[in-house]
Amino acid sequence: MTPVKTPPFKTPARDLTYSLRGTLGKAVLLVHGMTGAPGEMKFLAKRLHRRGFTIAAPLLAGHGVDEANLLRTTWQDWLGSVRDAYRALKADHDEVYIAGICVGGALGLALAAEDPSVAGTAVYSMTYRYDGWNMKRWYSAIAPYAERLASLPLVRRVSFVEPYPFGLKDERLRDGMAATQGAVIPGALDRVPLGAMAEMHWLSAHLDSVAPLIHQPTLILHAQDDDMSHPRNAYRLRDKLGGPVALHLLDDCYHMIHVDRQRDLVGDLTADFFGAPPAVPRVRRASAEPVDA
Repeated sequence: MTPVKTPPFKTPARDLTYSLRGTLGKAVLLVHGMTGAPGEMKFLAKRLHRRGFTIAAPLLAGHGVDEANLLRTTWQDWLGSVRDAYRALKADHDEVYIAGICVGGALGLALAAEDPSVAGTAVYSMTYRYDGWNMKRWYSAIAPYAERLASLPLVRRVSFVEPYPFGLKDERLRDGMAATQGAVIPGALDRVPLGAMAEMHWLSAHLDSVAPLIHQPTLILHAQDDDMSHPRNAYRLRDKLGGPVALHLLDDCYHMIHVDRQRDLVGDLTADFFGAPPAVPRVRRASAEPVDA
């Protein structure tokens, strides 16, 4: 009997994945960012679910535990997590779309390049480099060398804290992050190891090489004032893709656009782009005044 191979990384003690069953026969795979966790996608998941989509938010390989566990994985492992979750959704849905934040969006595009059955993609806050207005200069300065340094065991474990305001323009949300030292989302890490950053850069290089092969429609959403990733990252991606692209710059949020002040707009733009029926206004029983869905 062939022994069962176990992955080199641990899985969290509790299930961090998230799912909702929809009514459209269409599904959206929501992919969290590097060092993130599925819980950060819940606002967006509920918005899309109200528009009829089935939702699945998987946990990327190596995430949800600690930095050492994350460093046992590569971007190919993360892509494998997205591939497995996509195939599970595709088994009983005619149309499956992929939307992701930062690295999650890049992973969705990488899968779209290899699998033409992906119906379309949405990319939030695309990040080739940490070059937003709140990033320290040395972040960008070391970026070209991250790949080389990542091969050094001691150096690859060096990590940096995501600085205040944590990609959030909403004061209440970011103050909550500060009070809990970033522990608002179960399984999310508040530090980025250099080795993981190098994997992000390798994924970006791969995406540049396969982007012309991506002919599915792509929605790119990015904040004008992104504190971590300058809008030039969004334009670079747009110019690389081989299929139709819609790019929108948002004016009242920072990097975490899927949870920040314009999260409802992000959800509605995504639902519209993925072909959901028009939103039906909900009615308050007391006043009968329409409110946003």
